[in-house]
Amino acid sequence: MGFLKSVHHIAIICSDYEHSKAFYTEILGLKVLREVYREDRQSYKLDLGVGDQYVIELFSFPAPPARVSRPEACGLRHLAFAVDDLDATVSLLISQQVAVESIRVDQFTRKRFTFFQDPDGLPIELYED
Repeated sequence: MGFLKSVHHIAIICSDYEHSKAFYTEILGLKVLREVYREDRQSYKLDLGVGDQYVIELFSFPAPPARVSRPEACGLRHLAFAVDDLDATVSLLISQQVAVESIRVDQFTRKRFTFFQDPDGLPIELYED
């Protein structure tokens, strides 16, 4: 087959737009590429990037239903971001009052990784390159 070129973006619906926007931009440091308010849907759409690479669409909708993320529910499991220095990144998150799990080692790649959650409980993984 081989017709897929790359991941284009990941769409996330949040429960509190301003809180999630601050989390993804101020704490995680994603860059705002475009922000629009769609009056007909009463919805914000925020395009976020890592550097100049378009990565996440953050949506707000009135009263979205909750989604189960733990225990390991069927469906999207987590987002994962590569980092150069896991210890420094974890320290930065902790300084921003983000709860971070203990660092673990992938038994197959021997690379270090950890997890934390966004404001709606979506698991996010940091994987040391």
